[in-house]
Amino acid sequence: MIFVTIGQMLPFDRLIRAVDDWAGATGRGDLLAQIGNGDYEPRHMRWVRKLAPAAFTAQVRAAEAVVTHAGMGTILTALDVGRPLVLLPRRAALREATNDHQLATARHFAADGRIAVAFDEGELPAILDRLGELKPAENRPPPEAERLIAAIRDFIAAG
Repeated sequence: MIFVTIGQMLPFDRLIRAVDDWAGATGRGDLLAQIGNGDYEPRHMRWVRKLAPAAFTAQVRAAEAVVTHAGMGTILTALDVGRPLVLLPRRAALREATNDHQLATARHFAADGRIAVAFDEGELPAILDRLGELKPAENRPPPEAERLIAAIRDFIAAG
């Protein structure tokens, strides 16, 4: 099952429509989308408006992959349970967010190589076509955190 989520705060019809179009084109029927208060209602995948936090986490755990915006809550949940992630960041120019912080988040994770990123909806179908090749996202600390942890361990060991 592929879990598609747009977070809890703002609609993201561009993501929902793109994945729904892909589901219709491929005939893939094992998708569940949490669509929030968006105007677009999917025709080719099951959907709900909202999920309680426990149900949300259960869907992430059950998913083969998670397709989402570049919101940290969803990213961290998927990292914690080791699910492959596909991001489509919201864009301020399209009035999907107040600024482009999600583009910055997506660029960071794309450069790190842990998460697949489509920077526009046109890139999304090719990534979705190869979901089976995506590796689970790893929840590992950044290198600077590893250096800090090592320094603290050395300090404690030196007593």
